[in-house]
Amino acid sequence: MEKPAKKVYFISDAHLGARFHDDPLAIEKKLVRWLDMVKADASAVWFLGDIFDYWYEYKYVVPKGHVRFLGKLAELSDAGIEIHIFIGNHDIWMFDYLPKEIGATVHREPLTIDISGKRFFLAHGDEVDNRSWTFRLLRKIFRNRFCQWLYAGIHPRWTFGFATRWSHSSRTSGIRKNETQYEREGDAEEEAEYLVCFAEEYLKTHPDIHFFLFGHRHILLDRTLDRSSRILIAGDWMTIFSYLEWDGTDLTLKLFEAE
Repeated sequence: MEKPAKKVYFISDAHLGARFHDDPLAIEKKLVRWLDMVKADASAVWFLGDIFDYWYEYKYVVPKGHVRFLGKLAELSDAGIEIHIFIGNHDIWMFDYLPKEIGATVHREPLTIDISGKRFFLAHGDEVDNRSWTFRLLRKIFRNRFCQWLYAGIHPRWTFGFATRWSHSSRTSGIRKNETQYEREGDAEEEAEYLVCFAEEYLKTHPDIHFFLFGHRHILLDRTLDRSSRILIAGDWMTIFSYLEWDGTDLTLKLFEAE
């Protein structure tokens, strides 16, 4: 009997450990249940950024917690399933821990790759966000190796508390802004979505792209760009619990444990 074809899964913005969650452990367990579901037919799982709400690797120390999630990733990796992780704007400071411990591949820039005969442009989404000079400046500072070295010299009891409070404030206001805009403007707001604008412009010089996949925006979006190209924004695992499934023929946006 012929075995079913393996699938590729994409997921984004779990923000594990975020104070936004009433029960952070329940969110982690839900994500582990999803990984248990997909491991039967997955050839690869791609995390499109902001899997952790805050992550900073010191030379000999990593953030506590997330043991169920990290253990499940190790289990999938040991079973031969590829694990790919894009850094997001909340978990920029991933270095060599996850590649060494669980065999994950960490991506720091947008990636164009062929999967089952189709060409994918993959990114978190903040990499192409040029709307705000302050955001671009912060992103440049956060990625600067010298600034990272200086930051590492501050005791974690100060850095972790500051970072989690800042993250909670920005994420709460960001979700409210997205919900308000889409509720008020509907399709008009989708037309103005900067990732759609980026994809349309990029497609002019790279017409071979079939799928643009992003996270970052905490919205669900599946839009046709032309006869052979689509853009999809993968939602999140804070309020939506969504993912993308590619079976080699169809790319589908789905919800996990939807009521």
